[in-house]
Formats: sequence, structure tokens, C-alpha cells
Amino acid sequence: MNKDLNKKNNKYEMEKIYMRSLKRLHAFIMVCIMIMINIPIIHADVFSTAPNTNNGKKWRIAYFEGGEYVVYQTMLYFTVKGFMELGWAENMRIPEQTGEQTDQLWKWCSQKIKSKYIEFVGDAHYTGQWDDKLIAQNTKNFINRLKQDNDIDMIIAMGTLAGQKLANNKHHTPTIVINASDAVGAKIIKSVEDSGFDHVNAHVDPLRYERQIRLFHDIIGFKKLGMIYENTLIGKSYAGVESVLSVAKERGFEVIPCFAKADNPDYELAVKDYLRCLNKLATEIDAIYITSCTSVSERSRPIIIKILNQHKIPSFSQMGSFEVKDGFLLSISQESFKYVGLFHADTMAKVFNGATPRQLTQLYEEPPKIAINLRTSEIIGYDPPIDILAAADEIFQTIK
Repeated sequence: MNKDLNKKNNKYEMEKIYMRSLKRLHAFIMVCIMIMINIPIIHADVFSTAPNTNNGKKWRIAYFEGGEYVVYQTMLYFTVKGFMELGWAENMRIPEQTGEQTDQLWKWCSQKIKSKYIEFVGDAHYTGQWDDKLIAQNTKNFINRLKQDNDIDMIIAMGTLAGQKLANNKHHTPTIVINASDAVGAKIIKSVEDSGFDHVNAHVDPLRYERQIRLFHDIIGFKKLGMIYENTLIGKSYAGVESVLSVAKERGFEVIPCFAKADNPDYELAVKDYLRCLNKLATEIDAIYITSCTSVSERSRPIIIKILNQHKIPSFSQMGSFEVKDGFLLSISQESFKYVGLFHADTMAKVFNGATPRQLTQLYEEPPKIAINLRTSEIIGYDPPIDILAAADEIFQTIK
């Protein structure tokens, strides 16, 4: 009996060894094929995220954005927290940030972060204030610095516009593009699988906006969804228009757009045009998707929310729970940003350990965390079911 059992065990072990060998052989063959046809090998697991220095010196990190936006501030905050979690910097409490700025947060990081390994370079924060001329000048000055001074080891390119300005062969400094709405559609990268540049990596989550719209539709069941955005390539990219239209076709609801100068450098003009669209749509829709644009800001949100609540229109914020705290009905919760920030820190850590940005995965899907404002739901007459409340990670009882 024992003899037969031993034989079976030995056979089982041999089969396991054989299957492992077969898998390794298959992986080796695939790598050889990829090398032969010049496809970048994306195999992030082979690279460490362990803290290390740049030959005894700190790795120097720079920051580039087209202009201020509160989500940029949030993503920078959680990326820095990601570095702390991975051990690249001491775990510290980052002061609560005000407004939509990133320059004060960057200044704090450059002066207060304690690390043997990384440095947020104080004079390497570039913001274009959404002014085309200033953005063009910043781009020229920054790229000249990268080529001539060679004093930057890593670039955080925050947002679609920053990605478009720096994802090119005018320089070769590792560049991590964060918070681009549609990095492929905006032509920042070649595809989800391949950035097209050895020194570029851009986070992509192709189904992010589809997941949001499906969730919104599951909860509200609207028939006519309103959207306000600029009728340009970049405006449609920010708003995730293609994703929304795809879900609309699948679910059978109508998308009613209104085109506004929502990202005009003249902020007052941008808000005025946005409110024109909002008042027009308010009588035509039964729900609205609040998309990314500079005219939806800390200053304008109270006016936008007041109009929506007067017309009892459910809203979903594309950008996150900070807007639900202010009074929009639904969005993804802050926890989602925490995980995405860690993903970016992880990517940069692997580059500091020898990876090229192009070798690393760009695909990361944020976990489905929900935020809801119960005061808004009360005002517009929406009674959330128990299962929605049970699934919510953030519940706000008041309107800011």
C-alpha cells in the first residue's frame, strides 16, 4: 500500500516538475520571438522596488504641468505617499493642501521630505497656468535644461497636456505621465502595451470612464445623460466622450452634449460659458456626467451644484470624491487615488532599479470604490438603496 502511494507521489512530483519546465520553455520561446520582432518586453516583476541611491547620490525628480488642477494636487500627494509606503522616504504627515495648487505642495516636498534616496528638486516645478505662451516657453526651457544641465533623473508629467509636450524624442529623461485622460487617444503613447518611447510610461485605464458610466446608469437608470465639454480632440479626450458613447449604445440611453469653452485660459469666460451650457441642459436631461475641465473648480462648484439641485438632476463626478464632498451626488472614492499613486511610485522605483519606462506596464485599473453625498440625494429626491450605501467607501452627510 505504502509502495503504491509512494509511486503515485513520485509520479505527481515528476508531473509538476515537467509542467514547470514546460512553462519556462514557453516563456523563453516567447521572449526570443519578441526580441526577434522588436516588441518591447513588458515583464515588470523582474525589477525591484527596493530603495537605492544613484551611485551614492539622490535621484532628482522634476514636475511639469499645463496648469493647476485639484486632481493634479491629489495625484501628486498620493504619489509622494506611495514613495513613503515603499520605503523611499520617511513616512510623514503631509500638510492639508489648499486650492488647486501644486507648487506649494512641491515646495514642501523639496524642503521637508526626509530621504536618503530621492529629492524633489525645488527649482524643477513647472506650471504653465493654462496659458499657451507660458506653456510653450516652459517646455522649451525645461527641455533645454534636460539636455544641457543633465540634472534631472525623473520627470512627473502631470496631465494630458504635459504628456503631449514631453512624450517625444526631444529629450531622453525618464518621464512618467500621470492623470492623462486618454493617453492613447491624445497621442501621448502608441498603445496600451507600448509607449513608443524608451523613456516614456503613461498610466492607462482604458475602461475607467466606461466603468463610471455603467455604475452611474446602474444606480440612477437615466434615459438622457448630459455632458459639457470643448468640441476639440483634447476636450473630447478629457471628457472620455468615446467611452460614454460606447456605453450609451450598449445600454440604450441618449447622450446630450453641450459644447463650451470650458478650458479657456480666461477663467471667468470659461465659467460663464459652462453655466450657459448647464442652464440649457438642465431642462433636457435627467442626469449629468461632470467631466474634467478647468471651469469646474472650487470657486464654481457651488454655483453648478445649486443649479443641478434646483432642477433635481443626479450628477456623477468623473474626477473623484472631493467633488462629492462639495455636493455632486456620486463619484469614485479617495481610496482609488491612493492605489493609483502607489502604482506610479512603484513604476518610478523600478526605473530607479534599472528598468526603462517602456518596459513597464502602463495598464492599471483603479478599484471600484464609491462616494455618495446623502444631503444632495435628499435635495434631489433620490433615495439610495441599502446595497448602494453598503458599497460606498465614502459617505458625505453635508454639502460643503
